[in-house]
Amino acid sequence: MALADGVMVATGAVPGAWLRFYLVNHFQPMVPRKHWATAGVNLVACLALGLLLSLGNGCGDLHRLALLLSVGFLGSFSTFSTFVVELLQALGEGQAGEALRLAGLSVGGGLLALELGRWLGGL
Repeated sequence: MALADGVMVATGAVPGAWLRFYLVNHFQPMVPRKHWATAGVNLVACLALGLLLSLGNGCGDLHRLALLLSVGFLGSFSTFSTFVVELLQALGEGQAGEALRLAGLSVGGGLLALELGRWLGGL
């Protein structure tokens, strides 16, 4: 990876991480548990990624823009590691049903959101 590619990823990552932190903490009081806010942010990221993938098709060489938005911004806006930690916390608290719902929404909903984004981008 070229230095310029790394700069693009880092440039997108900082605002993505900040926005995730802000939104999860903003919506935390409105949801029963914090992990539902994280799941919501991850679903939005999947939708946005699908939209970017669809809009990027046939637009020439968008390598650096894709690094900035997809890998940098959306990569730090969404967070697989936080999802896994929150899933394990629910399991550790004996809330298997809650963990199953969280996993189903995050994985299944994420795939559906990605496809919805791709579909919207193709309109």
